[in-house]
Amino acid sequence: MSGGEGREEAGRFLHRTTSNVAATLRREMLDIKVLRENPDAARAGAVKKHMPDRAAAVDRALALDAELRAMTPRIDALRSEQKAGGKKLGKLGPEEREAFLQTQKELKAKLSVLDDEEKQLKHNLAEQLSLIPNIPDPEVPDGKDDSQNTEVRKVGKVREFDFEVRPHYDIGEAQGWLDFTRAADMAGSRNYILFGDLVLLHDAVLRFAVDLLVERGFVPIDPPLLVRDAAMFGTGFFPGGEEQTYRCEKDGLNLIGTSEVPVTSLHAGEILSEKDLPKKYVARSACFRREAGTYGKDTRGLYRVHQFHKVEQVILDIADKDRSLEHHESIVQNAEALLQACELPYRVVNVCGGDLGVPQAMKYDIETWMPSRESYSETHSASRFYDYQSRRLNIRYRPEGGKPLFCHTLNNTVAASPRILIPLLENHQNPDGTINVPERLRQYLGGREVLGKPVF
Repeated sequence: MSGGEGREEAGRFLHRTTSNVAATLRREMLDIKVLRENPDAARAGAVKKHMPDRAAAVDRALALDAELRAMTPRIDALRSEQKAGGKKLGKLGPEEREAFLQTQKELKAKLSVLDDEEKQLKHNLAEQLSLIPNIPDPEVPDGKDDSQNTEVRKVGKVREFDFEVRPHYDIGEAQGWLDFTRAADMAGSRNYILFGDLVLLHDAVLRFAVDLLVERGFVPIDPPLLVRDAAMFGTGFFPGGEEQTYRCEKDGLNLIGTSEVPVTSLHAGEILSEKDLPKKYVARSACFRREAGTYGKDTRGLYRVHQFHKVEQVILDIADKDRSLEHHESIVQNAEALLQACELPYRVVNVCGGDLGVPQAMKYDIETWMPSRESYSETHSASRFYDYQSRRLNIRYRPEGGKPLFCHTLNNTVAASPRILIPLLENHQNPDGTINVPERLRQYLGGREVLGKPVF
């Protein structure tokens, strides 16, 4: 998105959004005080994320902020003059009164013009602030894309096969578990139909993910799949992510690409009690993504599809960086626990600046080994945002005896299916095309140890 396109999109979006959800949506996307004191950090952060058009928004925002601050004393002075004039009116004679009323009328007209100018300046400032991405943490590595993410650790041994390794789509189609042709006929490319045991395996891993998180203190939640623009904006997906979103224009609603959106938005506009934090939620939901810009990439199989299911963990807590770091490590460990239980080799990577999204301050990806791709490929993401999302959503908490502060937020994908089915089918395959079920998943499959029948 170019700078001009970004400004235009932000303008359209904010016009649509702020009129509908003024009660909950904040105009300050970043702390304007931080921006004034250290604009270089915001510029450098946008550059590190390879978003030069958004870096330019920093200077535009500061210029508008300066205009607003210069205008405030002028408006205050005129209002003081207007207020003082009201007290004089009763003391004036008939001849003086007419001239005085004319002066007050002119004063009111000046104030009206300035109020309109101030309103427009605030709107323009909101447009620019909405474009400025969250500042990445210092430990975020430099890099332009996912090829430059840095490995943190590698867990599990990659299986050495003594037979021909088959990709998941060959196994699935041979077993009658997968149908891409009929799915494409009824819904277009990048769609699929699951049958039989693969449906049960898909459900098993998602159920296990929810159970795992509930055991670890997370509250399960079943959120809406359709959300208003404010939720997309508040979580940082709008403006900028509209092309990836399926929109129901008639109703002004959007299909979610992750339950992070409705779950993080759950407390929009609220002031929480510090004693009730942290809030820990786990949500299982269907998700939808247009996959715009991926023409020709990952066209075969289940890796990149339009409809999928996710189990997402979301945390809201006090504004404490050390607590956020602890939570970040813990949600990664939760996802790792699932992969270890599924007996899948994986690695954790620190995502570089160019692969970070607009709202993230830092992100770990977990990449699971997929034999057909001969690589570790992304299956999980864990992000921390500090107060970036809560500012946009106006989610605050009140420390005992103190003023309300903005919460910190984090999220992580515990499981995403059908993508997780790729390593499950490929790493646990047998020469005859049957699939071994990891022990921890057997309880969801009636104790079965093997799925399928010999087909090769």
